[in-house]
Amino acid sequence: RSLVDHLGNDTLLLVAGDHGMTETGDHGGEGEKEVNAALFVYSKTPLFGPGLPEEPEAVPQVNLVPTVALLLGVPIPYSNIGEVMAELFSGDGDTVSAALQQLLVYHINAKQVDRFLHSYSLVAQDLPAEQLQRLQELFSSAVEEHAQLLAQVQRATLVPPELESRLGSLIGRFQLYLREARAVCTQSWARFHPLRMVGGCTLIAASCLLCYVASELAAAPDSFYRSCLLYPLLWGLVVAVLLGLAHAFTQEGLDLLLVSSWAAAASQLGFFWHWWGWHPKRARLAGSQPPLASIGLRQRLRMWLGLAFPMGILLFRCGAMFSDSFVVGEARGGKLHWDGRLTVAEGPKQQILGFSSYRREIWYLLCLVVMLLVCVRLSGFFHQCREEIPQCRPSLFLSPLASLRNTRAKNLFYLLCVALLAGLVYAVRSWLRRYGNLNSSDPLVLFVRWGFPLVVLCIACYWAVASSADDSLGKLQELVQVAVVAFPWAVYGLASVGLLLLLCNPMTVLAKDTRESAGSIVTPYLGVPSSEVDFLHVIPQIYKRMQESQKSRLERGSCRATVAAYGLGSVYSAALVIALTLLGFLLMLLHSERLTLAFLLLFLEAFVLLHIHTHARGLAGDAEPFSVPWYAVISWLLAASQFFYSTGHQPVFPAIHWNAAFVGFHLDHSTNLLPAVLVGANTFASHILFAVGCPLLLLWPFVCEMPSSQRRKPKKEPREELQEAEEHMMEMRLRESPEKFSTALLQLGLKYLFVLGTQLLSCVCAAMILRRHLMVWKVFAPKFLFEALGFVVSSTCLLLGFSLVMRVDCAVSTWFSQLQLR
Repeated sequence: RSLVDHLGNDTLLLVAGDHGMTETGDHGGEGEKEVNAALFVYSKTPLFGPGLPEEPEAVPQVNLVPTVALLLGVPIPYSNIGEVMAELFSGDGDTVSAALQQLLVYHINAKQVDRFLHSYSLVAQDLPAEQLQRLQELFSSAVEEHAQLLAQVQRATLVPPELESRLGSLIGRFQLYLREARAVCTQSWARFHPLRMVGGCTLIAASCLLCYVASELAAAPDSFYRSCLLYPLLWGLVVAVLLGLAHAFTQEGLDLLLVSSWAAAASQLGFFWHWWGWHPKRARLAGSQPPLASIGLRQRLRMWLGLAFPMGILLFRCGAMFSDSFVVGEARGGKLHWDGRLTVAEGPKQQILGFSSYRREIWYLLCLVVMLLVCVRLSGFFHQCREEIPQCRPSLFLSPLASLRNTRAKNLFYLLCVALLAGLVYAVRSWLRRYGNLNSSDPLVLFVRWGFPLVVLCIACYWAVASSADDSLGKLQELVQVAVVAFPWAVYGLASVGLLLLLCNPMTVLAKDTRESAGSIVTPYLGVPSSEVDFLHVIPQIYKRMQESQKSRLERGSCRATVAAYGLGSVYSAALVIALTLLGFLLMLLHSERLTLAFLLLFLEAFVLLHIHTHARGLAGDAEPFSVPWYAVISWLLAASQFFYSTGHQPVFPAIHWNAAFVGFHLDHSTNLLPAVLVGANTFASHILFAVGCPLLLLWPFVCEMPSSQRRKPKKEPREELQEAEEHMMEMRLRESPEKFSTALLQLGLKYLFVLGTQLLSCVCAAMILRRHLMVWKVFAPKFLFEALGFVVSSTCLLLGFSLVMRVDCAVSTWFSQLQLR
């Protein structure tokens, strides 16, 4: 009442509810109490005529938009299909004046809807052409009659009763046009195909089941993979060809979506058919004793629990996708998943370490877990806010440096970001140097030595130019505009060169022949000449040379000369680390400067996750080093989802960083493909990095393999102990079993796709089941679209990451072949 008392005569008060509810508070359904809400309109100036109905007419919510727009004197939004509330435009005049005013607003409203329908019909074909033609005829006749009526009103040829009747009739025709237009659009846009929805969900669920079944078949022979993976693809191709021919003979339009769905269904049926036929044969070959009979109850329970805990967390996450509150607050809810995952501890299967070593490993593992929790907590400082959470404040790190007005703060942040880039390069080069991958003089190694600092320099220069105020450079604006384009292109070019060098020759190995080179027996003495000093310098070297010569002469007939290969034990991981660093540079360039902190946390958390996985496997004493456990894959994907939010993104369209499309470009894109790639890379940066780095889950335990001297093993002969202690093959253990290596890569990829597909399936089911929910277009549909695009990006980058590992494997095979020819 206090608000109403202070209203002016030219003020209109509207109080509306967005939805209703039942007596129990339920809302979002299709019940009358849930879809209806009250609308209170008040003004001190009389608005309504005397004859108001006892039961007010229901007003669609879309009608508020054109009404408020015309009352404010602004254009009606282009895509609106609502109808003005004519009662609010009656004014305080007579009946004819009120009718003329209402006719004017209806004419404006109808022209806006007609313009929208015409533009929409040119780009979309979902509106029926017959109904569009009828609407166009109805609008044209109403506009023509409106022009004639206005001309007669100006000539004053109509008496008031006849004029009032014709005005009412014309207003009714405009109302009919607007309501039929809204009905046509609503029928088309709110039309669902439940059968296709169920079919799509079934295909995704079958694909997830296929990935799970194939990933669990560890000891399957090559014939199984050929029959269960290759032949079903042929089935799908045959079905696609047959359907295409059928459409060609029947002269019907080819529905590519339908053909692809049937081909996928045929391929999946072929897989399960072959698997079902192969399964009994496998049981007969394995013998009458079941495979779990030889395993104790305790070990069997531990094995099932080791699978149940990570799968339980995955199912909990997927089930939460049906809650709009979880989807809105997923950025904060991801931390709960991490906390729940870290409470699951997997005990050792057997005591494989000495007590002191075991205790040291436990403490080291606890320190890694603490570091992981710190990274998770710090990543929360980079979140973007959704409009559904009004109390949320967006992170200060999301805005570019150019938005800072404090010069000192801008300079400090700039120096910090550049220092973080330099620190990343130093960390990568230190890791490569530690494992011997920076010793050779190959082009790739030289690029890592000199190209990485040059990339950092170009990014730093771009940040310096982009963060400068426009008015502070004066006459250098033209030079600045050139630099804003040139420096990003330099980064693009250098990164492309690095990736091409990585694909051409991914070997970062220095091979050194151990055969002695012919040279001087005695190195020259540079001291003060003296006979006694000369003897003390020369005699030990002559004796040492005689020893080496005698030893080499004795061994020359029995064994060939060996080659010392530096960096061979980490050659696969080194290639992936170099590729991830280059991709990180590109993705950091597409983000604002201060998000470099978030990317540093991303790399640090991935590094900690790999070490936790490695040490957990070492403590558990897994007998299958070629198999990556489920908890590692799920944790890896949880980190990817976590940093989707920690790089300033949300699964809503207003949160997309559109400025990424113009990094290195002026506002003159000739095609939409390139800006779409740039914006997609910016949005799914974490998905790209974690998908490409997925093979590290398999490779890292071999890189960080535990020295044999720390393991507790049975007593052996001294010669065997010496030989075993010297073995430190690292990733070359993968070369000992190439079949197991390729199978392990396939299994890891299938596990990754299974987790991705399960998350996508939950979003699809949520959007399908809750399609009538109030928040479906605001929450569930955008989440489904972002999850689907993330699935496509992750799958593509996963394939690229595994392709890089296979390319390195081919290069290693070629290197060994050339080595044998020496």
